Formats: sequence, structure tokens, C-alpha cells
Amino acid sequence: MTEFAGTRGSHVELMGAEFLDFDPVTETITMRFVAPDSFITQRGGVQGGLVAGFLDEAMGWAHVQATGGAEAPLNLEISMTLLKLIPAGPLMGKGRVVRRGRRVIFLEGELWDENWTTLYARSTSTAIPTPVPGRGNDGAA
Repeated sequence: MTEFAGTRGSHVELMGAEFLDFDPVTETITMRFVAPDSFITQRGGVQGGLVAGFLDEAMGWAHVQATGGAEAPLNLEISMTLLKLIPAGPLMGKGRVVRRGRRVIFLEGELWDENWTTLYARSTSTAIPTPVPGRGNDGAA
């Protein structure tokens, strides 16, 4: 397993998130999620806003890792497409930095089944790169 930069908040545990791999060449992170029972709707799938949370985690952590934990994205816009009902899991997430500039970053995310055969959801994000407090910068967020 790859060593991951950054501080993981309690929300990572709540989402059943596990960090698996980061490819610095493609700036792509791989994560695993297992939704708790409280995330599941009467239809038997993960509630849509919480699916957005999984995708947001994958996209955001791709940028955090790409900057060695020095920056975190502040979302301006997130777009999500739900392709199928998303089961509790386990789910595999990919987050990727598409383009990273000084003022804006573009991110992509995908949520798959454990075998990487069924794509459940896709997302994109436009975000502002912000310094992580306590990482040797001015502490601004």
C-alpha cells in the first residue's frame, strides 16, 4: 500500500473509505468504500447525495496526494451522473487530477463495483487549490 499524505478526518471512517493506491504519473488515486447501513435508502441503494460524497473524496484525495498533502481542493462545482443503483459495497473509487493550475483545478471521479466490471457513477469537479493549515504555509483555507 502507498503512503498517503494529509490528515484523514472522521468522515473518512464514516464512509468506510480505505486508501489503496496513488499513481503520481497519472495523479490517480484508488479507494475502496463500504457504505454503512445508514446510507442505504428504501430502494436498497446508497442515497445519491452520499454517493456524491464518495466521488468527492476520491477526486479530492487525488489532488491532496498530487501535492504531497500541501493542498486540498475547495469545490466550486461538482457534477455527477448516476448510471445504476449503487449498492452498499464494497465499491471501488478512482479519482484523477485532469488539470492542475495555480488558480483552478479540474478533477474526475468514478465509482465501480469491487471487480471493476460495473460503472455505477461518474463525476467531475472544478475547484480552487487551497493550502492545508499547518503544512508550512500561511494557514489560509
